[in-house]
Amino acid sequence: MARLQKTQPTEADVEAFLNAVQDPRRRDDAHTLCRLLADVTGEPAVLWGPSIVGFGAYSYRYPSGHEGTSALVGFSPRKSNLVVYLVGGFEDRYPGLVEQLGPHKAGKGCLYLKQLADVDLDVLRRLIERSIAVHRGQDRAAASS
Repeated sequence: MARLQKTQPTEADVEAFLNAVQDPRRRDDAHTLCRLLADVTGEPAVLWGPSIVGFGAYSYRYPSGHEGTSALVGFSPRKSNLVVYLVGGFEDRYPGLVEQLGPHKAGKGCLYLKQLADVDLDVLRRLIERSIAVHRGQDRAAASS
């Protein structure tokens, strides 16, 4: 039996979702990040599930046979952090950029930021661009800068 993919694109209003973020700084950062991701991807913002703002889509298939569709990039304005969803292993792929980014925490494909003012937005843009290129199959090499 095929496993259902949890996070799917919805018809929900992204602007209403962003405007409902309670913390004013986090709400402003979310709007800024939304504009940045829309600019970089050329795709409209879509709410994936109840709390992820995603841009574009790509299909994936794991060696296990699990497959699905996910946003090229996305973010979630969580209470404690802005979570930016990038390509898995971005820290190992792009250590030079990650080092220049500024204060952050990272998981497999998640970048956790306290606030955008703390990071270099040009570096963030380049990480986003490279993540998109990997998901689109345009960057298979693990570049280090």
